[in-house]
Amino acid sequence: MTASRLRNASMTIQELFKEYDIRLRPSFGYEPLLLDIEIRLASFDSISEVNMDYTLTLYLNQYWRDERLVFGNKSDEIILTGDIIDKFWLPDTFFPNDKSAYLHDVTEKNKMIRLCGNGDILYGMRFTSTLACMMDLRRYPLDRQNCTVEVESYGYTQADLIMRWKNGRASILDLDKAQFPQFTILDYDTISYGIYLATGVYQRLSLSFILQRNIGYFLFQTYLPSILIVMLSWVSFWINHEATSARVTLGITTVLTMTTISTGVRSSLPRISYVKAIDIYLLMCFVFVFAALLEYAAVNYLYWGKKAKRRKQKSQREKSRQKAPNNYELVHINADRDSPIIGLYSNTSVNRRKLLITSSDDNRQTNHIIDTQSPRMQPLVRGNPALYPSSYNRNQQPRRTRRFINYLRTRTINIRHSIPHVQDVNDIDRWSRLCFPILFLLFNASYWPYYIVRPQKFT
Repeated sequence: MTASRLRNASMTIQELFKEYDIRLRPSFGYEPLLLDIEIRLASFDSISEVNMDYTLTLYLNQYWRDERLVFGNKSDEIILTGDIIDKFWLPDTFFPNDKSAYLHDVTEKNKMIRLCGNGDILYGMRFTSTLACMMDLRRYPLDRQNCTVEVESYGYTQADLIMRWKNGRASILDLDKAQFPQFTILDYDTISYGIYLATGVYQRLSLSFILQRNIGYFLFQTYLPSILIVMLSWVSFWINHEATSARVTLGITTVLTMTTISTGVRSSLPRISYVKAIDIYLLMCFVFVFAALLEYAAVNYLYWGKKAKRRKQKSQREKSRQKAPNNYELVHINADRDSPIIGLYSNTSVNRRKLLITSSDDNRQTNHIIDTQSPRMQPLVRGNPALYPSSYNRNQQPRRTRRFINYLRTRTINIRHSIPHVQDVNDIDRWSRLCFPILFLLFNASYWPYYIVRPQKFT
């Protein structure tokens, strides 16, 4: 019975392929062929932010009917593998967003055809494909990504072949069993639409995944170390400001550590122009660490600057005491007198009277030393300035320069007086112990809700 059945199957296959033309699609010249697609996910292998792609292994099943291969009832099935598959007409299905793919061939090529008696055909294969996924990393690593698997016919337009999902969303099988190392599949959707190209209108199927990145890895590798480094920089506020080596070493170490963490994060990401969420966090941590180092620079400058100023004032007082004897009193009288002649003036730096009065308690003598110089002539410009352009311009330009310099000097003095003066440098450390943690807590209180609670939109 078995031998006769095998003979009948072999004869059936030979009879089917006698007048079968592989070059023509089923229902050629009539209505478009309906091609149903079904995908079963085997595994999500990896995802790369640098290359903007992801790799998965899947089973692709394609269903269609070929009236030329009818040989009996629907319950009659023939499963064929090997080289005989190449004798069937097969759809030219391809993945538009595919970068590279390979068909598994251990131990044989993972492909088969199941032929039913009524002409229904199931063509299945197993392969691994690397698909492009253009990611938006503005929220990285608190982001969600929308990655797709797109299926299309390469040569047949909608006039010849119409592709569709076999059972809608139920056409995606074993999605709950697929595991992704860094992501969680939140949702998926199946879409069908027509795409207009230069050669015609083609039917395209799209399987869209919504992937939520798992933040646990980044919490322990990036965020938590950055928080600890920032808190470590606050230790310098409790160290005595005279311990220069300890505070400088601590500040520089924390700055270099934050630089190393930032470099490690950037090495695993593409060179994109926009700012990512992790860039903002690392930058703010770097600012807090660097501000702690600058805080000690301000403390050190104020402390040693005041000390040097007091030392300088003390030395000046000692020098003045050494120059002036105890029984003498020096009185300097500067007298300036303007010339009554028009066009003449007295220069205070040149035409100056110095009156030195020396009084002694013993002999009651008075000595006068007067140093005078004759006044100089000042050119006088009268009438129209255009008659003397060179002298007029020379007089106007220095006046404007002096006014501008005096204005800047006045503004600088006002700003200097408006700045509160620190009497004790330890007050800066006391205020830093309070302000730095409060500001860092406020930053975290605004950072995390903004990126976690605020929804992300997809186009």
